[in-house]
Amino acid sequence: MTPPSLQGSCTLVGAGPGDPELLTLKAVKAIQAATVLLVDDLVNDEILAYARPGARIVHVGKRGGCRSTPQAFIERLMITAVQEGETVVRLKGGDPFIFGRGGEEVEHLREAGIEVRVVNGITAGLAAVTALGVPLTHRDHAQGVVFVTGHAKTGYAAGEHPTDWRQLAATARDARLTLVIYMGVAGVAHIQDELLHGLSGDTPVAVIQHASLPQQRHIATTLARLRADIASAAMASPSVIVVGDVLRGLAAAGLPSTRFGT
Repeated sequence: MTPPSLQGSCTLVGAGPGDPELLTLKAVKAIQAATVLLVDDLVNDEILAYARPGARIVHVGKRGGCRSTPQAFIERLMITAVQEGETVVRLKGGDPFIFGRGGEEVEHLREAGIEVRVVNGITAGLAAVTALGVPLTHRDHAQGVVFVTGHAKTGYAAGEHPTDWRQLAATARDARLTLVIYMGVAGVAHIQDELLHGLSGDTPVAVIQHASLPQQRHIATTLARLRADIASAAMASPSVIVVGDVLRGLAAAGLPSTRFGT
């Protein structure tokens, strides 16, 4: 007689931008129920205080520009733990389905016969602009928003289908869109040069580092001065670059860096 399956469960949980108070109630409940947590590098350690005593916490750091745990290894860990009957939570910064590779993980888990739940989190692009008291959309300034990564997939696919920043700039200009660029600081020189083909040099830009955390800081600048001001202020990852007319007045106001929700 075949023994009963020990199959556990897996949930991808968005840990939000960093402030533990921005977790959803559903995220907290999932973390509390987990017997195994696989935790990304950008997840605030304070969030792990919600884990149950005895839960196994495995740090699987994933940060652009740094040495990271291979994605295939993380996926094997998830599958093995579920097959051993564990209640697995894959804890990811921001939202699992916005530049978090959540889609890839769901595909691999389902191929292994494992159903996955996903709990959304506040994405850094939203937290960053809200921290400055600025909207992503505004009836007078922006009719929509585009989230885009400045750190595209490497290899053959990236060479065949690179981000067309010139086209994106023209579309943002003509359709009145706010651009929110994740992981763009390292490639800012190229991004700036390409965007200037479709947007004017005086287009407002903000760069927000460590959104929602006590060490949050930002610069308010223009597209023409973007790379110079990033260098001058020594802005680094993790940062979000926001481009668009919703930011008009931010530089003139001289607003200090603020904490999200205060």
